[in-house]
Amino acid sequence: MTVPSSAMSSSVSTSRGMLPSARLDAHGSNSGTPGSFGQSVPEFNDTDETGLLSVSWNQDHGCFAAGTTHGFRIYSCDPFKEIFRRDLKSGGFGIVEMLFRSNILALVGAGTNSQYPPSKVVIWDDYERRCIGEFSFRSDVRAVKLRRDRIVVVVEHKIYVYNFTDLKLLQQIETLANPRGLCCLSHHSNTFVLACPGLQRGLVRIEHFGLNMTKLIKAHDSHVACLTLTMDGLLLATASTKGTLIRIFNTMNGTRLQEVRRGSDNAEIYSIALSPNVQWLAVSSEKGTVHIFNLRVRVVGEDSSNHSITAQGPAPFFRNSSNSLDALISPNAGANPGSSLSFMKGFLPKYFSSEWSFAQFRVPEDTQFIATFGSQNTVIIVGMDGSFYRCSFDHLNGGEMLQQEYHSFLKKGHLES
Repeated sequence: MTVPSSAMSSSVSTSRGMLPSARLDAHGSNSGTPGSFGQSVPEFNDTDETGLLSVSWNQDHGCFAAGTTHGFRIYSCDPFKEIFRRDLKSGGFGIVEMLFRSNILALVGAGTNSQYPPSKVVIWDDYERRCIGEFSFRSDVRAVKLRRDRIVVVVEHKIYVYNFTDLKLLQQIETLANPRGLCCLSHHSNTFVLACPGLQRGLVRIEHFGLNMTKLIKAHDSHVACLTLTMDGLLLATASTKGTLIRIFNTMNGTRLQEVRRGSDNAEIYSIALSPNVQWLAVSSEKGTVHIFNLRVRVVGEDSSNHSITAQGPAPFFRNSSNSLDALISPNAGANPGSSLSFMKGFLPKYFSSEWSFAQFRVPEDTQFIATFGSQNTVIIVGMDGSFYRCSFDHLNGGEMLQQEYHSFLKKGHLES
């Protein structure tokens, strides 16, 4: 299937097809054969000014990629270290998307990159040190998302879904204007779920590809500003451009399961993250605080059949079953602090009975940060100023988080041989 010329200036070019992924070696260096990335140059010294253009997690949030004004860098989160970098004479990359911890990357050049324009997606095999596929569009690419079996490209008003093996176009999805490139995917091999803006303000479109089902969720009255899915794609978290409320939905039936409040003033939400056990929610915003919320949504595994549920209680939410997908809400399980006036719920505005954050960590207000969960009640925070924080929170009492680790990763010295 060819891509319509109205959307792309050329269809897709490949180089001997896709190759199997080779994992980055345990020492953090790249084990590929010698080669070059475009017009490669030696590592920059301390006098070189390297600016940060983007940061993004890989699919399991164990690594992050940094697009810089000179190329890109890949970092491990635990332990923190720079794994490798590629520096170019031609310019930097505004989008760098990893495929788990493999050698495959999706790259989109920044506006100043003379070789890779922002309207082109390059699928790069760093093991082979060569481009193995390209997508060229008439407008700038807003985001690229990868699964092991799919490549998803987001432009202003449309999303393209491609097969990873042969780069064939499988589906096109029209969206409302999407300058943020909002789109997220599930990453379990047995489920393929995609979430993106719909064609109306505040609407989220959910594609359950395995079930051949589309679900539309009216998430907010304002435009959607941020969204994320659980790894299995069965839960969705969203925030609007107001940035005061974060909502959790069941993606199968669109039911709103929980709503938490970041604050009372409007704010731009930078990131939303759900912990792997779906117990915690992390939110970063322009207000300079990373908030942690305790979720009342419980995801029960397939071995839950031995646990009794009262007739009056809610049905379980089965993570790996497409037949039983009701949410299990535990109202008394570590709820977030509420307003002291919550006893008057129903008589006062909604603000007074909102669920507030369980734990908090302060970061500079003038910098954009993204947050995710590490191991053992830790949160990892990465900033566009080149800062890396690891902090811990008290899972019983909450409160202010404790900083455990800090790095300024744009400085020389984090690359280990």
